[in-house]
Amino acid sequence: MLLRLSLTARLTVFYALVSAAVVVGMATLVALATAQHFVEIDRDYLQDKIGLVQKIVSESPTSDQLSSRLDELLVSHHGLFIALRQGDRVVHGTKGLEFPSGLAPEGSTPTDWTLGDQTLRGLSARIDPPPTSTELGTGGAPMQLLIALDTGHHVHFMQVLSQTLALYSLGGILASGLLGWWAARGGLSPLRTMKERAMTVTAQKLDQRMPVESVPVEFADLADSLNTMLARLQADFARLQEFSSDLAHELRTPINNLLTQTQVSLTQKRDAKDYRDILASNAEEFQRLARMVSDMLFLAKTEHGIELPNREAISLHQEALDLFDFYDAVADEKRIRLEIIGEAQVMGDRLMVRRAIGNLLSNALRHSPADAEVVVAVEETPVEATLCITNSGSPIAPEVLPRLFDRFFRVDKSRSHPESDGTGLGLSITQAIMTAHGGSVSVTSTQGKTTFCLSFRSTPET
Repeated sequence: MLLRLSLTARLTVFYALVSAAVVVGMATLVALATAQHFVEIDRDYLQDKIGLVQKIVSESPTSDQLSSRLDELLVSHHGLFIALRQGDRVVHGTKGLEFPSGLAPEGSTPTDWTLGDQTLRGLSARIDPPPTSTELGTGGAPMQLLIALDTGHHVHFMQVLSQTLALYSLGGILASGLLGWWAARGGLSPLRTMKERAMTVTAQKLDQRMPVESVPVEFADLADSLNTMLARLQADFARLQEFSSDLAHELRTPINNLLTQTQVSLTQKRDAKDYRDILASNAEEFQRLARMVSDMLFLAKTEHGIELPNREAISLHQEALDLFDFYDAVADEKRIRLEIIGEAQVMGDRLMVRRAIGNLLSNALRHSPADAEVVVAVEETPVEATLCITNSGSPIAPEVLPRLFDRFFRVDKSRSHPESDGTGLGLSITQAIMTAHGGSVSVTSTQGKTTFCLSFRSTPET
């Protein structure tokens, strides 16, 4: 039931319960201390009267004189009762008052009992008879004094005190509950502000942020975390919008080509050779679409994390040499010289690493001018192993470098298709492959030289 209450209600209930425990405990302590104080006062009072009776007995030679003086004592001390016995004989006693057996002795806690509407508290004591009295001192037998005090005024006071403490406790609990509700509601008001601010966040309005400076320290971390989350969502949503736009643009070109060629071929009869040429051209566009879909599926898998299919020792030098053989025709056509230096061993999936190197090598050959040189430098340190591919060409602006690994991003927006019929996903795939291997890819461009580097951990995760 408590779990369904609001946080304000829970704090109010807990605060009221704690306050009730403190207030009721304090009231109980006051009542018990007051009652104990009355007991101590009454015990001292009874002991004082026992001493007075002892003095009266010692100064009274006859029973008549003793009874007379004890009557005077009772008259002057309202609410005091005495029974003085010597053996089975009652020397003096209050008529109609019965003392209980086993009355507490002098010096101990008095005995309490009720008699009708009266509440009494009493003690018993031994009284030595006067040695000069032949009537009271016969046989030297000691006398027993039973003395009691009417505590009705104490009971009345305790009843009034208990009622006062109960009313005070009830009022204190109610006041504490109201103050607890007010404090909880005021203390949680920043949460309501953050809720109202969060309700304004929509897909078209992701620039809203939680107030950090105007909230208590306890909520500042939460507000800052929410702001970080909103910033990530805004950035991801912006990238998604851009990606959707780029994807539509990339798909539109091959689809338009296919549609145009098909419509043109249907406008008139053609011979078999023309149809074969049209079908061959369509097949190239289909291959481009298939390659683009395959690359998109690969990138979608990497966003959710992928396990390497096969993990083995890979020579970066040998993989680059094998790719040189594959790209020799492209390099010879542009009279580009390929060179490799260094050696390093890494652990990973051979096909994925080869694809990452191939993407960078293809990119370098595509953007290198004729009669240039592409250098692959491999290096291994105790911390990491790197493979860097450097090519000559037009420098890339520094503000553009971080976006080179975005999907479909091209430095020259007017070029819808590069010469190699790339899909614009090569660098994004390279980055995804390096992330899967626990590494990274970086790029620098200065003084007409552009360098892409693959960095692998020397001690890969197992």
